[in-house]
Amino acid sequence: MIWFNVLGAIAIGCGILFKNTGLTVAGCAISFGLSVPIIYRGIRPKIPRTLSSRQQLQIVTTITMLVVIINLLKFGGFFTYIGNLSAGTDWSAVGALGLWGGAIGQTIVATIAALVSWRQYIVSRDLTLEQNRLNHQQNVITQQQTIDNYFQGICDLVLDDNGFLEDWPQERAFAVGRTAALLGSVNAEGKARVLRFLSRSKLLTPLERDLRLGRVVLNGDGRYDEDRIAGVRVINLGVILAGTDLSKTDLPWTDLSDANLIRTNLSGCVLFKANLARAILYQAKLTNADIFGARFFYGDLESATPRARDRTPDYITGEFSGAVVEDVDFTNVRRMSEEQRYYCCAWCGEASRRTIPGGCKGIPNRLLSIDYSSSAQAFDDDYM
Repeated sequence: MIWFNVLGAIAIGCGILFKNTGLTVAGCAISFGLSVPIIYRGIRPKIPRTLSSRQQLQIVTTITMLVVIINLLKFGGFFTYIGNLSAGTDWSAVGALGLWGGAIGQTIVATIAALVSWRQYIVSRDLTLEQNRLNHQQNVITQQQTIDNYFQGICDLVLDDNGFLEDWPQERAFAVGRTAALLGSVNAEGKARVLRFLSRSKLLTPLERDLRLGRVVLNGDGRYDEDRIAGVRVINLGVILAGTDLSKTDLPWTDLSDANLIRTNLSGCVLFKANLARAILYQAKLTNADIFGARFFYGDLESATPRARDRTPDYITGEFSGAVVEDVDFTNVRRMSEEQRYYCCAWCGEASRRTIPGGCKGIPNRLLSIDYSSSAQAFDDDYM
């Protein structure tokens, strides 16, 4: 069998060498006829394990059908027709049409690329927004932890082992320093949270002190009494809040008396029952703020005046006990009482009088008096 295959190969080689078609065809027939049975016997044992009988039949039928179709097309003249059609075709026009098709294809590809780029931008934007949201949440958590640590630190600093307030001058100085550092590093909501804590803990309120040791004095009810005249605050806000942004925060019942709030943004704040007596609100913004029940002065409305430099306040008559409201923006301030409106109209100046809801008709501008002709008369040297 091997020698017949070799003989067939020699016949094919000689036919090709001498250009003898008959010899080449005979060699091909011999080699093909001898090779097919050998190959078939080699792969036949593996076919049943790989293909089922039905699959084998489908493969053979498919190959047979392809051979039949090709022969039918050949004998039907299909390939001849295609050749004649190709010979008579204007390939220049076909080439131009191909160029148009290529241009359209490039346009489609560019459009798809633009859509893909836009989709990538959308995904990238969404990822960026999500990352920013997560960063914001992390910052909020970090800020809350920082504020909680501050609360604990202040309590440890000014309270003794029995929970009583014991603040020596150096401890008060440390408390003010820690408060200033914290309020300078948190956002508006964080500032409001700290102020609410300090105010409700009476750390911002002047407390009555022992004249010998300077310790706070408990009253008969187990509480600490206010002393607006000679009392000392545990934490004196001073200029800590000057120029800060406290807009849209909740500051109900907050004691901001004597605080320097120059150019502080209090827009949209809830200042319900807040104490603003003797606060310096020069050029502050109170637009859309809720000031229901907020205290601007002590004593009688007719005799109450803003704080003044080197003048002791009288909390009975109200003289020099009021807030400095010059050039404050009262636009759309909410729930302003008549008493508040009268005081603010009297002491806010011409520019601010035009922003007060309800107007200031019939209320004299008392800021024109010599003692309050300028805001400098109302500010202490430390606040200038």
